[in-house]
Amino acid sequence: MTELFVRIPEDRLAVLIGVGGVAKKAIEDRSGAHLEIDTADGSVRITSPPDSDPWGALKARDAVVAIGRGFSPERALRLLTGENYITVLNMREVTGKRDKNAVRRIRSRLIGEKGKARERLEELSGCSISIYGYHVAIIGSAEELERGTRALTMLLRGSEHATVFGYLAGERQRSVREEIEP
Repeated sequence: MTELFVRIPEDRLAVLIGVGGVAKKAIEDRSGAHLEIDTADGSVRITSPPDSDPWGALKARDAVVAIGRGFSPERALRLLTGENYITVLNMREVTGKRDKNAVRRIRSRLIGEKGKARERLEELSGCSISIYGYHVAIIGSAEELERGTRALTMLLRGSEHATVFGYLAGERQRSVREEIEP
């Protein structure tokens, strides 16, 4: 039997459970794992039966982490299909800035006016991006994560939006060319 533990912020527990338990059930049905949620401390115990593939429990853990980092259940379920992964960046570690106001400004740069910068980052990288607290979570394939992580790191370290979007557009064109050419 596989057994994993995760803690998520208490304000994200209701999202993990979903209305009538629908989000929790979707994760359990698609992963084959069982979730036990302790609403008192935000801990989640993830188990899979002894005769099942432990990969399901690992994928369920990733979906729980994604919801805990601000993703909707629908976006987090992307982790349970295909070769999708999650990575989480700590804005304070990447930028070296600890001041709340500095991090707030940086978070605003990532989101952009009315969310347009985040939407553009998602469109060009192919990733799903969530900005929650001091963290930026990214969901995507290995190639998408590489592009998305690099682009977000560039923005976090002060690169202009145009430079980052240009990098992503170039990477996407290169990727398309590689798919066409053997």
